[in-house]
Amino acid sequence: MTVTALAHRTGEQQSALAAALGLTQSQVSRRQSGKAAWTLTDVDRLAAHWGMPVLDLLAGPTHAMTKLPADRIASGGTQTLVPLDVPAPAPRRTPAPVLAEVEESTPEPAPAVPPAPKRVAAPAGPLADRVHGRVREELAAHGGDQAAARAALIKSAVPDVMALFAASRVGGRYEHSEFPPTADILRKASQKGPDQVWEARPKWRSEELHRAARGGHVTLEVVALDMNAAYLSALKTWLPIGKLVRSEGDRHDPKRSGVHRVTPAAWEQPDLPSPLGARKEPGDLWVTEPTLRLLLRCAKLGYCEAPVIHESWTSGASEGLLEKMRRTLADVRKEAITQNDELTLEYVKSMYSKFVSTIGESSANRALRRPDWMHIIRSQAFANLWLKAHKAHTSGLTVVQMSGTDELHVAGDWQSVFPEGRDLSQVKAKSIYTLGE
Repeated sequence: MTVTALAHRTGEQQSALAAALGLTQSQVSRRQSGKAAWTLTDVDRLAAHWGMPVLDLLAGPTHAMTKLPADRIASGGTQTLVPLDVPAPAPRRTPAPVLAEVEESTPEPAPAVPPAPKRVAAPAGPLADRVHGRVREELAAHGGDQAAARAALIKSAVPDVMALFAASRVGGRYEHSEFPPTADILRKASQKGPDQVWEARPKWRSEELHRAARGGHVTLEVVALDMNAAYLSALKTWLPIGKLVRSEGDRHDPKRSGVHRVTPAAWEQPDLPSPLGARKEPGDLWVTEPTLRLLLRCAKLGYCEAPVIHESWTSGASEGLLEKMRRTLADVRKEAITQNDELTLEYVKSMYSKFVSTIGESSANRALRRPDWMHIIRSQAFANLWLKAHKAHTSGLTVVQMSGTDELHVAGDWQSVFPEGRDLSQVKAKSIYTLGE
């Protein structure tokens, strides 16, 4: 109601308001209709746009109308827009007119008053500037104290990454759903319990090799490799755009994404971990899109039979929903590594890891609720790790162990297979040990 009243008072259309806020008209429309929530970032921008403190904006339409600067009131159908990257005009000292007393003539200029403190706005230009700008801002606010700046940046990582995500979606081809209805399979059985979706987290080691090592028949030098920024790489995945819709039948549509109830085939490969991770129980289970696609790929490679799909909850999908944000964070991360900037590196890591961990049912993130995205991104990280194990196996390395999100143990000349380093396409050695010693 407040936004509607102020937009009417200033003579602004939704398209003009959207342009001033850095949103699309459809995003503003969804917020106004209650289909999406106004975020804290939106509130900050609305307050700055209309030249009033945030608390006055939140105090209801009647109060907010009295705080609207006189030079923002439409006169004869004219509207005035304030760019978000300049200070909002200071309010007049004279009492503002009430709703029933709209001035018909142009108001006199306001008397000179001290300028209001400038609101810290997101940097214009490339998305990477937003990340660098936040680091500089916190360093300046804490007098160059790296530890204090690090604590402040990590504390603000969730709203910061959501603001970056929103900026990356401006002008996007698809309007994703922020709060779609949650399918029953994605609801937790209890407050601390899990839902029904299996993410295929790996926990595997070659039992044949370990038995041979214990018997003194094998001695291997093993390197524990660490996959860099696994969750950041996993942001490139097929995500559902809208709400999930149920369907039945043993058919996979590659243009859709979601979760699927399947009966997986038996896995009989002793030298490679199962794509289903640590699951031991037989029978049906709910898997995510990356896990299903990996199972279908393994079937084409001849490792197993294709899974039987019984039902699915899917939506039209895109692999590019998070791509702008992913590339931005990857570029900033690479630059930070080159410059030995550990502060920015930790900030970036906190941003993408907290994005993944809070977009489900977390109270730490009120801007997005997509438990399907959370499961899919995590599963994509595990699928990426399996693909690294498969690459090692087909390249002649011995796969000894695979666990967690980013850990792969191999024996052999791994540097001829994987480039060493800290970039996303590289791996680094965590430790070396001898199996059978």
